[in-house]
Amino acid sequence: MNHGNAFAHLQVASSFSLQYGVSTPEALAQQAAKLGHTSLALTDRDGVRGAVRFVRACAQAGIRPVLGTDLSLAPRPSPELPKTTRRTPVHGGTWRAPATTRVVFLARNHQGWSSLCRLLSAAYTGNPAAATMSNLAEHSDGLVALIGPHSEIAAALVQRRYAEADRLIQPWRELFGPHLFVQITSHRHLDGPLSTAVAARMLGWARSQGLPCVLAHAVRYITARQAPIADVLDASRRLVPLDQRHRERVNAQGFFADTEFMMALADEVTTAAGLCSNASRRLLTDAAELANTCALTPSDLGIGEVVLPESHLIVPQARGPLDHELRARCEQEISRYPARQRPTAQERLDVELRTISALGFANYFLTVAEVVRLARNMNIRVAARGSGAGSLVTYLLNISGVDPIEHGLLMERFLTTLRRELPDIDIDVESARRTEIYDAIFNRFGSTRVACVSMPETYRVRHALRDVGAALGWSPVDIDAIAKTFPHVRARDVRAVLADLPELRDSGLGRLAARGELEMVLDLVEGLDGLPRHIAMHPCGVVIANDTLHNRTPIEPSGAGYPMTSFDKDDVEHLGFLKLDVLGVRMQSALAYAVDEVSRVDGDRIDLDFVPRDDQATFALIQSTRTLGCFQIESPGQRELIGKFAPETFHDLIVDISLFRPGPVKSDMITPFLAARQGWQQPRYLHPDLEPILRQTQGVVVFHEQVLHIISIMTGCSLAEADETRRSMKNTPVRNEVEQWFIPTALQRGYDQHTVEQVWDVLRAFAAFGFCKAHAAAFALPTYQSAWFKAHHPAAFLAGVLTHDPGMYPKRLILDDARQLGITILGLDVNHCDLSYRVEHVSPSTEPPPQLPDARGYAIRLSLLEVSGITQVQARRIISERPYRSLADFCYRTALPLSIVEKIIIAGGFDSLYGITSTKVAQSQRNHRGRTTRRDLLLQAVDLLRGSHRGSSRNKTALGEQLTLVECDADIPPTTGLPEMTDAERVRAEVDVLGLDVSHHVVDFYEKMFTELHITRARNLLKCRSQEQILVAGIKIVTQTPPVRSGRRVIFLTLDDATGPIDAAFFDDVQADYAATLLSSSLLVVRGVVRRTGPRGVSIRATGCWDLPTLHDQWMDQGSAAVNL
Repeated sequence: MNHGNAFAHLQVASSFSLQYGVSTPEALAQQAAKLGHTSLALTDRDGVRGAVRFVRACAQAGIRPVLGTDLSLAPRPSPELPKTTRRTPVHGGTWRAPATTRVVFLARNHQGWSSLCRLLSAAYTGNPAAATMSNLAEHSDGLVALIGPHSEIAAALVQRRYAEADRLIQPWRELFGPHLFVQITSHRHLDGPLSTAVAARMLGWARSQGLPCVLAHAVRYITARQAPIADVLDASRRLVPLDQRHRERVNAQGFFADTEFMMALADEVTTAAGLCSNASRRLLTDAAELANTCALTPSDLGIGEVVLPESHLIVPQARGPLDHELRARCEQEISRYPARQRPTAQERLDVELRTISALGFANYFLTVAEVVRLARNMNIRVAARGSGAGSLVTYLLNISGVDPIEHGLLMERFLTTLRRELPDIDIDVESARRTEIYDAIFNRFGSTRVACVSMPETYRVRHALRDVGAALGWSPVDIDAIAKTFPHVRARDVRAVLADLPELRDSGLGRLAARGELEMVLDLVEGLDGLPRHIAMHPCGVVIANDTLHNRTPIEPSGAGYPMTSFDKDDVEHLGFLKLDVLGVRMQSALAYAVDEVSRVDGDRIDLDFVPRDDQATFALIQSTRTLGCFQIESPGQRELIGKFAPETFHDLIVDISLFRPGPVKSDMITPFLAARQGWQQPRYLHPDLEPILRQTQGVVVFHEQVLHIISIMTGCSLAEADETRRSMKNTPVRNEVEQWFIPTALQRGYDQHTVEQVWDVLRAFAAFGFCKAHAAAFALPTYQSAWFKAHHPAAFLAGVLTHDPGMYPKRLILDDARQLGITILGLDVNHCDLSYRVEHVSPSTEPPPQLPDARGYAIRLSLLEVSGITQVQARRIISERPYRSLADFCYRTALPLSIVEKIIIAGGFDSLYGITSTKVAQSQRNHRGRTTRRDLLLQAVDLLRGSHRGSSRNKTALGEQLTLVECDADIPPTTGLPEMTDAERVRAEVDVLGLDVSHHVVDFYEKMFTELHITRARNLLKCRSQEQILVAGIKIVTQTPPVRSGRRVIFLTLDDATGPIDAAFFDDVQADYAATLLSSSLLVVRGVVRRTGPRGVSIRATGCWDLPTLHDQWMDQGSAAVNL
């Protein structure tokens, strides 16, 4: 018998009750529908973060949603007890899960939802978050209060203090009146608030008070089998291991029970309370009636609406939509087109403006333009990304720097009247100044209209293993070692990873898993998959709304101090908010820094937005594959692709960026494109009608925009309808419906059966890959700008890259790239180094660099911040106090701790002060034994700073007195006769202190071995023939495992051998023998087979690898004959 209509769960925690709830909002809605319920409440702890997902899931499942929260309440001062301060743990810190009272609040209507949002916002101002009675008095309109087992009233009834309960309920009566209920909950504990005895006591007391009661089950998981996962979450939240003392639950109650179970539970409670059977049924029906009363619709949350800033914020005195203002601004800029192109541009502008006006989105575009204007007024580099680059309006508003008419971009891919949802324009800004943009947005629009977007951090395999291990009492050392052996994958894939990856399969953990001895652990890890761990601020999302923002979402403080909505990026879009992604892009910071360096060093001021986009030197650099540091084209795969592709135009860059995406790579779109591009075969066009739109991509469908054109041409539909068709093809059932429409329609327009079927096969496959051309065009702009800068000002560009670290490679490889271009690398110097990498003029070397471009005459000086352990404050103190005449002078005026001074000494920071040179130079000079060495300086530093207190004024005074008493020339430290550090020792010190090998490349010390073993250097790879077996060696720079067509793991390795990068691929067949060495060693010798694909396309298929230091020791002991590779 279906009793679904007779009961509704009113207290349900989802996985958005952080580290408490186990089931997702979607799963809870599905379970309610499965059990035949018609209504369901979601009452997450201290928030409504899962509300939007829940409402949407309920709409799909046919469930009426009820929204609320299980909210912590700040303790009220008791008249009977003295006021006490809050305790802290014995070992410091704060309590992770302090004991609090809780009450469930439900929203009855739209006003109730607004009150709930504001109540939570008020609660979030507390530390820890908790609502006060004054918060409730201010934000109770439209809310229902459920006084449950964790309330202060229940705590009084547990101890049978009825008078206290009577006193405590009075303020609640005054605030909520008829909307105050008592929640009866039993988890069948033997005692305590969740026992049947206390539930019966609460029921009897409520009846005596004339308060209505409802039955609830305090749901936190769907099935009882998920209870152990809840135990792990409890242990993680409370930072305790799992044992009987710390377990919050004593049984598996709290699951999503059906109506029949709840009826039996009600009978137990009413029987214990001495009430008749009708009372038990009343508990269920009252719960169902309350759920029906509080059921909300999506519109109550604002789902489906569009929330934009008021017009008067953008244009003072404006009262309505800003369509006329938008047209005026665009038409003012359309003059940038030549006269012959202006009619075409005007016609397209009219079409776009009609679309924007029909949707009511003029305020959206002008708001984004205002944010871009704010950035530019602050001299912050800004660029658009995403499909918004396909709009002429965004181009004319100077939001995007890419001309959509010139590059054939489509507005319909971005925005149409068939899709009434806010478009998505993302802007890239300098990462170093991103928060300045945030501050400007808050100042411009006001904190009542602006909030950052939140982001749930979810469990993946490493986090899950750590929390499960800690809950089970494993040692921290073992937990750390086990977690780090796993790649960054979903927790649900833990078994597959253990079985598939050879380095894990053959480990002790893998063998235990294979024998079935880790089943419980793996079950728990998989159970945590995707559950939110905590809420963080999204790295780029900002909501800009109107003055109703705080009625639509709770606002909580982020760790960075900015107000933050409780909803993530997807939820805020469903709520109709203008979400602007302000992405902090390090490349933009690097470019801005490079512009400033060129101006400082050479006196030239460059405007990157206006450099010509057909510069031959730029494309020569790109074709040379010397693109380390360049945006989008520096990865091993991209360097190989551009070596084959040899881009010659800006459009070629757009194609290149589109091809190098997971979908096109996995679907092998690159092979036919390159075959036609290089003339190995003729381009194949699906039909002559489609040749104009496929010509630039050699007949291969690469872009979404090409798909729109194909559908439109072959069916006669509009481009807007074509885009809706493209979007729907991601769903397999809908794709079948599209096929039933596309094929007959194309046949009716005169296309033959074979052509139609061939085109449909391409379209169907394209649903799984492809790229938006507007996205690629937006990416191509900073790609070209970075390559232009490297081609024309390589020293300034690489200084920017080293300072802001925008790429995928470590700085040591960028330094090596600089050396290859003829740039001198200047080491640490306390009198010259700055907070960033600086460019300096030096005497140019006589030998030209081995690679383009020629950057002789320039040097890059290291940053002080590369010193391990140094702080910005300490580095600024060094800069502010200089110049220094000696080590003693430095120690006296900076008062730095001995550990930092020692690091600066051994890294060469005082070499220029004392004329310390390399070992070879020192040995070639006469009387070198009387010269000062780094070891002498280390001894003097110890004498000067022994027993000093870090940065204290006492230390500075004592040091000055010491220098006076010694009465010696402080500029000349006593020489001890200790030998200078060898070159190898210097490099080792540089790597330890700076993380960089500055004076020599670490591989230089293996030069003789490389020669004897005929190891091929990076600079000679282009001389190798295809299928030639070679040996390469170097320091491991990076390993990657991107998706590939076969689905099997491929490890891509990049080595640096002091002459350039070397890329090798380790396929599945060699990983069993060599993966452990590959992943654990930092210096490697790799054996492989060369694969040549084009004039500069070189890759290596690895067949083996070995640890370089181990082989070197073997070579030193036994000679070349003993090294068998």
